[in-house]
Amino acid sequence: MPTAASTFAEDTDNLYFFITALDTLFFVLIMGAMGYFMWKYRRRSKDQKTSSITHSGVIEFLWSAIPTVLLLVVFIWGECDFVRQSVAPADPLEVRVTGQKWYWTVEYPKYPGVSLNSSTEEPALTLMVPKGKPVRLTMTSTDVIHSFFVPAFRVKRDVVPGRYTQIWFEATRIGEFNLFCTEYCGDFHSNMTGVVKVLEPDDFERELIKAGVLTQEEGESMAAYGERIYKRRGCVACHSVDGADGTGPSWQGLYGRTESLSDGTTVKAEDQYIKDSIYEPNKQVVAGYAPQMPSYQGQLDNEQVTAVIEYIKTLK
Repeated sequence: MPTAASTFAEDTDNLYFFITALDTLFFVLIMGAMGYFMWKYRRRSKDQKTSSITHSGVIEFLWSAIPTVLLLVVFIWGECDFVRQSVAPADPLEVRVTGQKWYWTVEYPKYPGVSLNSSTEEPALTLMVPKGKPVRLTMTSTDVIHSFFVPAFRVKRDVVPGRYTQIWFEATRIGEFNLFCTEYCGDFHSNMTGVVKVLEPDDFERELIKAGVLTQEEGESMAAYGERIYKRRGCVACHSVDGADGTGPSWQGLYGRTESLSDGTTVKAEDQYIKDSIYEPNKQVVAGYAPQMPSYQGQLDNEQVTAVIEYIKTLK
């Protein structure tokens, strides 16, 4: 079994083991009985006729009643666990999760301005939680159905566009635990991964705020700052920097290039066009691409947009 790292893990595993034990027991009993009867009542000669067989009401009742009772046990056990996993205790840590092709965005209402993104470059930034405190995730999608799954916590829930779904958990172990999208959501579905980073309560707030800060560091060039934004804000999920085609146009050689738009017009990719594409991505859609990029209005300020533009300029 995967690592058990939440209060749900033991109960979920116990139910799984119980069902597996039942399956194994009845498989052995039924296959054993079949083998025994085939041997004991085999035809011993060509002249041997089948004996007259009548039904047994007691046996027929038992082979229906016993599985029914066992199924009810499994149902009630599973329903109790499901209800417990559906109703969070009072005063949990509230976290908002947004799924989109092909990364997660995590926000903490109690910590305004802290926004963490998953990507293949920096997966540890997906989600930070404190050990020993209930955490409730309120989740939605901006495009298609995704599914948020943390095997070590034994929690999984669909993330649906136009709706909010919730799960909660309480982590019991310090460490980093993989999370996955388990609903096929497009070409790069397998890249929609990350980790849940569980910290001691005393370290959680400090590490969270530190990880969520995305400002230009001392001595850092504007282009290098833009590259960090590209990786941390999920741009890497759709826009390559090496010319490879993706969900969106590659950024390699983008600055100064004349782009053909889906409405038949053209535009030169300079500062204003790039800024408009970040804040109003469906205003001027490049021909051959679907209008599915979300707006970054309110997520990136003017300085950060400028840094992204300066980074794009370096991608010759």
